[in-house]
Amino acid sequence: MTTKNENLSPTDSMQLINSMINQAKNNFSENGFLYLVWGWLIFTCSICHFIFLKLDLFKQPEIVWASCWLAVIFQIIYLSRQKKKEKVKTYSENIVNYIWISFGICMFIVVIIMSKTNNWPMMNSIILMLYGTPTFLSGIGMQFKPLVIGGIICWCLAILSVFIPPIYVLLLLAAAVLAAWIVPGYLLSTKYKLQNKQ
Repeated sequence: MTTKNENLSPTDSMQLINSMINQAKNNFSENGFLYLVWGWLIFTCSICHFIFLKLDLFKQPEIVWASCWLAVIFQIIYLSRQKKKEKVKTYSENIVNYIWISFGICMFIVVIIMSKTNNWPMMNSIILMLYGTPTFLSGIGMQFKPLVIGGIICWCLAILSVFIPPIYVLLLLAAAVLAAWIVPGYLLSTKYKLQNKQ
């Protein structure tokens, strides 16, 4: 007795493989939601921190970044709910997830180093560099050029950051997340809606 798969012609087999690849791409291209959450949060914190420093409004203007911990809690809850809904996870998706987990660990280490060294200007340059790495690699894994370009922009801004006054690096952080997460996030959202219209 032959199975259904054994009766497939070479053409049917190719069509099946292509549909599986396309399905994986559709699943993988996600809705861009977390890119937008983090993008807008970092953008807002960067601009607020810059304004607080410029106008000398607070003794510790960096306190604005504490809001990131709320976003971490939100992300954990959001991802745990999404995990319950998903049926299949591709190898590429797993790799990208681990890329972002590595990024999160690196950022945690950077925060610890910042709190001990108090060398914020240098650390902000390192953060810009770190933003670029998972963004670029995610773009490669997802075959999504806006993320690749966003990652490259982050690296360019990291280099630029050492040539400008430290306070203006905060504006570079805002520009970085605009290019790397906010714009790609909206493009991913649009792509996701188009793919899931039916």
